[in-house]
Amino acid sequence: MELDWSKKWNIYSPNKPAVVEVDTGRTFTFKKLNDYAEKIGIYLLAEGIKKGDRIGVLSAFCAEYVALFFAAQKAGFVLVPLNYRLAPREIAYIVSNAECSLVFVSNEYNQLWNQAGISLVHKPIEGLFDLQIAGTTDLKYSTHLSEDDPIFILYTSGTTGAPKGALYTHKMLFWNSVNTALRLKVHSDDSTLIVTPPFHTGGWNVLLTPLLHFGGSVYLMKKFDPEMCLEVLVERNITLFMLVPTMVRMLAETNKFKEATFTHLKYFIVGGEPLPIPLIQIWAEKGVPIRQGYGLTECGPNITSLPEDDAIRKRGSIGFVNFYVEYKLVDGEGNTVNGKGTGELWLKGPIVTPGFWKNDEATRSSISEGWFKTGDILRRDEEGYLYVVDRIKNMYISGGENVYPAEVEKYILTHEAVAEVAVIGVPDEKWGETGKAFISLKPGYTLDYPALKAFCEKGLAKYKIPKHLVILESLPKSDTGKIDRKKLKTM
Repeated sequence: MELDWSKKWNIYSPNKPAVVEVDTGRTFTFKKLNDYAEKIGIYLLAEGIKKGDRIGVLSAFCAEYVALFFAAQKAGFVLVPLNYRLAPREIAYIVSNAECSLVFVSNEYNQLWNQAGISLVHKPIEGLFDLQIAGTTDLKYSTHLSEDDPIFILYTSGTTGAPKGALYTHKMLFWNSVNTALRLKVHSDDSTLIVTPPFHTGGWNVLLTPLLHFGGSVYLMKKFDPEMCLEVLVERNITLFMLVPTMVRMLAETNKFKEATFTHLKYFIVGGEPLPIPLIQIWAEKGVPIRQGYGLTECGPNITSLPEDDAIRKRGSIGFVNFYVEYKLVDGEGNTVNGKGTGELWLKGPIVTPGFWKNDEATRSSISEGWFKTGDILRRDEEGYLYVVDRIKNMYISGGENVYPAEVEKYILTHEAVAEVAVIGVPDEKWGETGKAFISLKPGYTLDYPALKAFCEKGLAKYKIPKHLVILESLPKSDTGKIDRKKLKTM
């Protein structure tokens, strides 16, 4: 298995643009990035950084960050992407937990780094291409780099305590890329725009690393700006684009959307919540199909994909699992669900993490005989299509009945006044728990609780109907644009 991708593309297509920074206009060919990656790797080895050592990075996506990734492929360094939206205390925890030997910090986040109070060597990522190598340049990379060695430690949000660092190996990187190419028809003529941040696996591994593996071109945008994003999609002839549902809606609301033509765009790859059918149809009229899918930090992340032809017929489905992925649904008693039915999704294959960094307990509780327990409840229909019902942790019990908020939310979203909705379980003296709905409204509409209740009674079982309603101007979002349920629970 070839682990050094830039070395190969430096031979095959040295002058082809590999990375283009939208914000600065800087363009880097595969040859230029490979040369920089070689230099960075030698520099770090000369500085005493060894295979397996962790290197933290506090930066948005930039060409230097991608070159550092290629250097890690060559020399076996392990990158620890740091979330620049965290509090200083949280960043300090991750740097300490990962036992980073060095951290590269963007000038943009120097103040945040200083506030974290970390007594560790850090260097500006902007200077990576100007590094001066002291002493010998005859240092050699490790010849013992294995596909099972990690290339990332990706920290997941600490919803149940401190963040956990999922090990992401070279093998996972390779097979995720192959799975992506097989299902999304990725090849060297493709290009993508990256607007998702580097501290999530989606930023790196939904399209960026698969495109680089297959010799495509990657455009980097530091922050999602709907108007600029639309402009790049049209003018740069982007062929593949991954985004979350909120972004799909925001793009359709831009001033230039009506006049825009997307002659090269094959489709959108959308993760997270299912898209409303009207929004799917709006983009279909522009000739842009929607491919919805499912993934997670610890596996893949590209696990399933729904063929674009099924976007409306199977609305809400995440499709089928990708090529080199095994899966099963497991019920509450630990039995495998056969045929049509519902259960927790378990995954197996070369795309599954070997475990969590310095957290044997989390590894043991998540992995059983090679099967990774996702914590997601899925439903399989009579045709074999999969649907996410909800996270196990989001479920609440009302009057002895399991309630999955995602199911309630899907129904409420069909109300003409509702733009966004999230339902959480809250304590209730009579029923144990009951639902509380947080809703943002479309312009010009109003909604009170009696009207919401009357609407829900037409399509939901009585125990599923929320007992409380809160109207917000907009729902709080996480770093990836998904509704932030943790914040809602504090309201």
